[in-house]
Amino acid sequence: MNRPPRNVLTRRRENLIVAVLALGFGLVGIDRFLITTLFPVIARDLHLDYGDIGVITGALAIAWGIAALFVGNLSDRIGRRRVLTVSLVVFSLLIGASGLATGLIGLIAVRLVMGIADGAYTPASIAGSLDASGPGRRGFNIGIQQMMLPLFGLGLAPLIVAEALRFIDWRWIFLVFVPPGLAVARAVWLMVPDANGSPGASRKPVDEGQVPAVLAAWKAVLGFPNVRVAALLMLCWLTCLITTSAFLPNYLVDYLKLPLPQMGTVMSAIGLGATVGTFLLASLSDRLGRKPVLALSAAGALLSLVLLANTGAHVGALFAGLFFVHFFNNALITLTVGPLCSEAVPAGLTATASGLVIAVGELFGGGIAPVLVGHLAQRLGVEQILKLPIVMLGVGLLLCMAIQGPTTRMPAILRKSAP
Repeated sequence: MNRPPRNVLTRRRENLIVAVLALGFGLVGIDRFLITTLFPVIARDLHLDYGDIGVITGALAIAWGIAALFVGNLSDRIGRRRVLTVSLVVFSLLIGASGLATGLIGLIAVRLVMGIADGAYTPASIAGSLDASGPGRRGFNIGIQQMMLPLFGLGLAPLIVAEALRFIDWRWIFLVFVPPGLAVARAVWLMVPDANGSPGASRKPVDEGQVPAVLAAWKAVLGFPNVRVAALLMLCWLTCLITTSAFLPNYLVDYLKLPLPQMGTVMSAIGLGATVGTFLLASLSDRLGRKPVLALSAAGALLSLVLLANTGAHVGALFAGLFFVHFFNNALITLTVGPLCSEAVPAGLTATASGLVIAVGELFGGGIAPVLVGHLAQRLGVEQILKLPIVMLGVGLLLCMAIQGPTTRMPAILRKSAP
């Protein structure tokens, strides 16, 4: 029986690589969003206000964006495996350190370093999933990989936290997730190849015409119109995700007066909606195309958020509204950083393009937006927090119209090396 060469990925190995990268991204989700459900309790114990919550949230996002910007290009150069494994080990250890913080400065410091590790993992894992994907399965596989972040971090974590707070102090909750992170890091090291090939295979020497130096690489990927549009889109989608995930727990508890268990139930709608939407809509984009699915999803997210902003203290209605906001919004994030970026650039620059798009979104939508919303909530009331994401989703819907087809003109710096 003829066996495929070691450097050829079979369907089974493709599935295993996507699965282990998906588990890692699920842990990134816990790493990032576990704290949001705990904010009402942490704020009480550490005497934090809404502005402090915005700063803590923004600090991680800014570090995430900076790391994605630089490490995305690094993983194009040295391979995915080392970047992925190191980042998993670092953020697994640091999630436990979050429970040791005694004040605002300590939380900010831990979240900054965690953001660097999370930001390093994200573009490399996206590129690794796309590298492993066969023709016609890129949207499907990236949907599987990306849906794990909201499923773990925004779906399961709020339910676990709301129940665990009845029995243990919030500080101990962070430590539970350290061993799984280290186990997944080991699996990534054993399973994920540095390039398209078998685990442990040496990465082929980099052709400088294919992967230019860092500054040239950024300039190159920005030469593609869809990459520029994707960067602006990511800013819009992340403003919605980060604002709702960071401030809605306080909105529900402080403004709508929901008890903690009901708040946890409502917040789980973010993760559950995002999980279902990411899988279904990313897969649908393989059939209908990226632009139609992006435009329809933007319209759906905007309408759902407007309805949510006008919903009172009704758990079922709040859950449904939040479910559909993120059913659409997380699919938007997935398609923007995944297929929209990767299909605009040569294969040697996929992580660079994704990292740059993530950086713009994180620095502004994830970093600056929550700081602004936190100060707005502190001055005018937490009930005002949904106004900015509503505006940004409207802007995103308009920007979807600027997405171009697959015949995007290639920048001159890459023409000679394009396949």
